[in-house]
Amino acid sequence: MTRRFPGRETPAPARPRRRPARAGLLAACTGLAVLAGLALAQPAAAGTVPAPPRADFYRDGSHSDLYYRSYGGSLELRTGLGTTGHFDVAVDEAYKNIAIKDYIAVGGIESLTEVLHLTADGELKPLYVFYDSSWFNVFGPRSTDRSWRKYNKVLSPGDLNDDGKADVLARTPDGDVYLHLAGDLASATRVASGWQAYDQVVGASDANGDGVGDVYTRTPKGELFFHAGTGDPARMFAEPVRVGTGWGVYNQVAGGDDMDGDGVSDLVARTVEGRLYLYSGDGRGGLGARTLRPGGTSWKDAEVFAGAGGVPAFGKNGIQALGTDGKLYEYRTLGDGTLSARKLARTPARCGTGPAVRGLAVDLALDGRPDLLTVCGGKLSASATDRTGIGSGWDAYDRILGPGDLTGDGVGDLLARDRSGTLYVYRTDPGLATPAGTAFDARVKVGPGWQAYDRILGAGDYTGDGRADIVARTPAGELYLYAGTGRGAAPFAGRVRIGTGWQAYGKLAAAADLDGDGRGDLLAVDRAGVLYRYSSTGTGAFKPRVAIGAGWNVYRDLF
Repeated sequence: MTRRFPGRETPAPARPRRRPARAGLLAACTGLAVLAGLALAQPAAAGTVPAPPRADFYRDGSHSDLYYRSYGGSLELRTGLGTTGHFDVAVDEAYKNIAIKDYIAVGGIESLTEVLHLTADGELKPLYVFYDSSWFNVFGPRSTDRSWRKYNKVLSPGDLNDDGKADVLARTPDGDVYLHLAGDLASATRVASGWQAYDQVVGASDANGDGVGDVYTRTPKGELFFHAGTGDPARMFAEPVRVGTGWGVYNQVAGGDDMDGDGVSDLVARTVEGRLYLYSGDGRGGLGARTLRPGGTSWKDAEVFAGAGGVPAFGKNGIQALGTDGKLYEYRTLGDGTLSARKLARTPARCGTGPAVRGLAVDLALDGRPDLLTVCGGKLSASATDRTGIGSGWDAYDRILGPGDLTGDGVGDLLARDRSGTLYVYRTDPGLATPAGTAFDARVKVGPGWQAYDRILGAGDYTGDGRADIVARTPAGELYLYAGTGRGAAPFAGRVRIGTGWQAYGKLAAAADLDGDGRGDLLAVDRAGVLYRYSSTGTGAFKPRVAIGAGWNVYRDLF
């Protein structure tokens, strides 16, 4: 009997579907995947040694463990033995002020279990974690170059070339996939294309018993596909096979390697409510029925899983609200589509007769936190503590916002609109971005005509490519999407109308991610003070609104 959520189908395995062959691994049609499928790989011959779990921090030798960063900022681990307990991971001081986008478990080095982490500005650095009695050590980072910022997803599928070492795959926003071999991560070979059709890409080590690493992917419509590794860089993956449907109910899918002790790689998937399910592998790339992992809904606290498939959001984990009394309050995102209880933030500076607040920018200082934008006497301050005055003449602008990285260097940038309606982009200088302050390059003109909008906002990605986008509303209530290009000289593609009737809202705000799926979301307050969430679909549109609060008309503005 098919089990169901209220009003939606429970994600389940699907019979492999054979599709007509198409050029390459994948062809995109009207933004959705048109995929070719082959029969699932058969189990390897008897005697094949299963690949050891790459994230076996507990060192029991047979179970992969789950390692993640919580919304509170701590690094935590839960064992794969079915226990409900978890451990805080001791963090070296070098990590306290680093904006980290992703964690990638790649396996063991001698007695250590190695985890790579990807910084916001494109450095791939190793964390070394090992179990010792009852606690974990995390050693300081080794710096690398920032070349990894060209990718929107980095993962490890295990060993792809039969040398016994876990390799790394990286995908660009345009869907090209590059192989970085263990021991030579600086070298890259393109091994696939068209993977922009997937909103989640998960490395699952060896899921079909042939000794080669494999990958699972998910489309925005919730179809799950298996990509069997071939071991041949000239054709790194066999044609994808659909192995599941209904997976859109999950906000994160992660590769857990072997989590049930049977020697076969498995997947875990989390609902928006915070429930985590295990899908046991069948040894042929398929998956069995799901089972609920211990911990209830507590898994919503995981902001970023090691090995998660989604493109992670970072740099604005909440919003701020300016009260009519001039006080500023902050609300933290909880990963389940709601906000925390409000907390009094510092009192914003006043300039003349009113507050100086202009907005809340997505992480300009590479410390993983949003930065408050204030202008007073023509000087801009853009930091969490408002310590730094930057330049002069900023009172020429009636709108200033920081929607994220608009120039492709991994650091959040600013948009500013002058009173004639001309919009400019200010690129943050990555070399000068620190928690103590920020500097910007000379402004670049985006274009005129932006006085047509009464609100311009953004915080993260709405189109699924990992690039920062913005939305703009006209006084008549038409909502337009401007997809980011990642190019500072021309940061946006042409506008696309995505909604009407938005004049009903007196206040709008953008959050980097409210529901834990890595996509940027919107908040809107109507004239009665009801707060609504608009969750992104990852395709440039938004899901139907959901009411998540009341009484929000006590605020003058939201950021």
